Amino acid sequence: MRLTRLFTLAPLFWRISAQDVSVAAVKQAFIDADIPSDLKINFDPSFLLEVILPQSSGHPILVHTGIQLPRNETATPPVFGLFDPFDPANPSINAGQGPFVIAAVDPDAPTPTNTSNAQVRHFLGGDFFPRKLAGSSLSPLLSNTTAALSEWKQPTPTGGNHRYVFLAFNQPVGFNQQQFINATTPIMHFDIATFAQEVGLGNPIAGTFMMVANPDNP
Repeated sequence: MRLTRLFTLAPLFWRISAQDVSVAAVKQAFIDADIPSDLKINFDPSFLLEVILPQSSGHPILVHTGIQLPRNETATPPVFGLFDPFDPANPSINAGQGPFVIAAVDPDAPTPTNTSNAQVRHFLGGDFFPRKLAGSSLSPLLSNTTAALSEWKQPTPTGGNHRYVFLAFNQPVGFNQQQFINATTPIMHFDIATFAQEVGLGNPIAGTFMMVANPDNP
């Protein structure tokens, strides 16, 4: 795993490697995949959310919107980044100083044709801020200063090709005092739209998604 080097070279990595360069294209991909309607959210992003999946060997995988990935490449908790596509050289400043909330949900559980367990909450965490690099400069990579409310759960689709949706929100004042979700709350039957309304998250400011299927029950 080469995360230390990835963090050190983060600004260069983002400018060269990030292929999601248009919020309009991301928004259209969400619409084409029926994500706003299925999650009951207003998705009109202003920024780009990048999700990096570290690998036990080889280079990390950068999640581009709608990418198809095998399950074995999704085991390690993701690294997140947030930037303004119009000024990638100063992403954290343009996207805001934070804090941010990031959520990941599966709206296709147990299968895309039977969503009786949806949504499954695969990650929920707050207090994400731009990571500081050497020389006190800020990178587009985010790091959280408090424990996640729901730690990363590796995708485990039981059947069909599942959408795993990542959303970023501006964190409201008082978020850390919310009582709706904690580390022991069941991850099934989660509703990101209801949660966002209850805690005052507002609409997501960025998002992306990946597809993961069960190879034994596609």
